[in-house]
Amino acid sequence: MPSIFSRIVAGEIPCHKIAETEEYLAFLDVNPRAVGHTLVIPKLETDYIFDMEDKALAGLMVFAKRVARAVEAAVPCARIGVAVIGLEVPHTHVHLVPLNRIADLSFERPPIALTQEELAATAARIRAAL
Repeated sequence: MPSIFSRIVAGEIPCHKIAETEEYLAFLDVNPRAVGHTLVIPKLETDYIFDMEDKALAGLMVFAKRVARAVEAAVPCARIGVAVIGLEVPHTHVHLVPLNRIADLSFERPPIALTQEELAATAARIRAAL
C-alpha cells in the first residue's frame, strides 16, 4: 500500500506545495512544529533514508538546501533546523523547521494549530522566496 506521501505525490491527497522537481517534492507539514515547517521527500518511495542510492540522497539534500533557504527568507527565524526521524511515515522525509531556540525542533511537544488559509499564505511566501 502506498505511503501517505506517495499518495500526495500522485495527487490523491492535496498539499501546500513549496517546490517540485522530477525526483523530489517539498510541501508544508500539516502538523507543524513551527510556521513554515516543511517536509522534503523523494518521489520514489523509500522507507529508510540510508537505503537511498547515494546520488538520490545527495540530490535530496541539495534540493532541501534550496528549499531551506526559501523558508529562511520567508519566515522570521534564527536558522532552519533539519531532522530525519523516519518512524512516523514509511517514506523518507526531511523536516525543515524554522528555529529560534533548540526546543523548536522537539517532536515531543504538540504541533501548532494553523488554518488552511494560514498554511496557504505561508506556502505562497516561501514559493515567492525560491
